[in-house]
Amino acid sequence: MPCLNEGETLARCIRKACACMTRLGVDAEIVVADNGSTDGSQQIARAEGARVVDVAVRGYGAALYQGCVEARGRFIIMGDADDSYDFSHLDAFIEHLRGGADLVMGNRFLGGIRPGAMPWKNRYLGNPILSAFGRLFFHSAASDFHCGLRGFSRDAFDRMNLQTVGMEFASEMLIKATLLGLRVTEVPTTLDKDGRSRRSHLRPWRDGWRHLRFMLLYCPRWLFLYPGLALMITGGFFGARTFLSWLTAGRQVGADENVLLFACAAVLLGFQGVAFAFCARIYALNERLLPEDSTLENMFRYFTLETGLAAGSLLALVGLIGTVRVALGRASLLIAIPSASALCLGGQIIFISFLLSFLGLRRRSHPGQAVD
Repeated sequence: MPCLNEGETLARCIRKACACMTRLGVDAEIVVADNGSTDGSQQIARAEGARVVDVAVRGYGAALYQGCVEARGRFIIMGDADDSYDFSHLDAFIEHLRGGADLVMGNRFLGGIRPGAMPWKNRYLGNPILSAFGRLFFHSAASDFHCGLRGFSRDAFDRMNLQTVGMEFASEMLIKATLLGLRVTEVPTTLDKDGRSRRSHLRPWRDGWRHLRFMLLYCPRWLFLYPGLALMITGGFFGARTFLSWLTAGRQVGADENVLLFACAAVLLGFQGVAFAFCARIYALNERLLPEDSTLENMFRYFTLETGLAAGSLLALVGLIGTVRVALGRASLLIAIPSASALCLGGQIIFISFLLSFLGLRRRSHPGQAVD
């Protein structure tokens, strides 16, 4: 249980959990990960027989992570200490964990949300929208992406290698479990109105943005790759159509110039997005923020520094030829715009090839293997 000044409800939560463990005959311990409480929560926890782990780094994720590290059980169940989750009914979580599930998620929308337990913006906007993004971005089967009551095995926790210290810890856990191919199941759970008289630590808009930002950063495809490809394809289509129309039909030059200019700009911007997607993915893999990616490993077998330099140099040469024709007064802006764009795109390909090769050094420099 993560804890920051939960003195009003902590004892009830511990008692409920202890009663459940006794009823089920489970050999378990209650770990309270205290994040710097000043209301005596530590003393309350010890008096109720819980083990207190003091966590110096502030944050919901930091408290949960350290508590899980210190936990000694084969399975771990985490839940808030504000009495919003019923720790006296953990039967389904334990059953699924014993049945082989790596991560068991509670689902409040299936189990029931008591009146006043969840603000309307969380219930009808935040959770549904963020859960939908999670299913779209990561193909997760979970319907309640941010339920705070969940259980997982010690082995699964070690494999997930969780990094975040804030509220996005909940998203990271489910995302990594999905990407690692762990077995994730859901069980209905109820959500009651918390028993605190003070304001909740949760800040809906701020924390919602942090969750969405984290999802985007963990999915470079949707943040960079797909928008970049869309821009490149759209710009390439309109640019090619405009250029061919000018060559064959002799349409009005002024209109053609405007369309071609924006089309080339879209291609250049789109390429930047695609390049950022690969850089972000490699960085995340190098820092172990994401699991291994066989697709990316295969890409390095075919896309080498030399390939990028050749493609970039060819494009730059084409652009240079067009630039020379324009300088000699033998071409209009309909030649100048794509020529300048080809020069820029060729240079970008050369630069990004060096950067990708640099980032890829760490992935190829395994013991006993030479680095290209």
